[in-house]
Amino acid sequence: MFTQLDIPRRVAQLDLSLAVVTEMSGKLDAAAHQYESLAVDDRLSRRDRARARLWVGTALSKGGEHDYAARVMTVAIRDFEDLNEPDDWSAAHQKLALARRGAGDLNGALSLIDVARSTAVSDAPLQRVRLDTAYGHILISDPATVDDGLKTLERAAQVATKVGLVHQLRAIEDIRRLSQGVDAPMATVTREIHE
Repeated sequence: MFTQLDIPRRVAQLDLSLAVVTEMSGKLDAAAHQYESLAVDDRLSRRDRARARLWVGTALSKGGEHDYAARVMTVAIRDFEDLNEPDDWSAAHQKLALARRGAGDLNGALSLIDVARSTAVSDAPLQRVRLDTAYGHILISDPATVDDGLKTLERAAQVATKVGLVHQLRAIEDIRRLSQGVDAPMATVTREIHE
C-alpha cells in the first residue's frame, strides 16, 4: 500500500519492522544483513538508520560474534550522540555491555552497564527491568559478584511479575537457571535480554 502511495519512508520503516521479526524468529544472519542494508538506506531517518546499525550489532551478538558486534554498536552510539538521542544512546550502552560480557570483557561490560543505568531517560518498569536484568546477568558472570547478580535479578523479577512483563520474566528465570548450571536455551536468554 505504501509503495502504491509512493511513501518510501513508510516502506523502509516496514522493512525495518520485518527485519526485527526475522531476528525474533531466530534468523540472526538474515536479520543482520537486512539491518545492514537499512543502516545505509536514505529512505529512513538518520535515527532509524542508527537504530538499524545498533540492531546489526544486536543480531551479531546474539549469534556469538561479540567483538564485531561491539564495533558496530560503538558506531551506532556515536550516531545517537551526534543526533542528540539520549534514550537510544543509553539503550545502546546496555546492548554493548551485553556484547562485551559475551566476549568475556566483564570490566568493560560493567563500565558500560553503569553508563546505561546512570543515563537512562525513562524510569518506566520495562526499562528498569531490562537494565537490572542486563546488570544482573553481567554480575553473575563473575564468581565474585554472583550473589549481587542474583539479588539484582530477583529485584527485576519482582518488578516484572508486578507489571506483567512475562517475556522479561522468562529471560530472568533462564539466566538464573544458567547460573545454577541448569541448561536453559542460551539463544533465548541472549535474545530476551537484548530486547
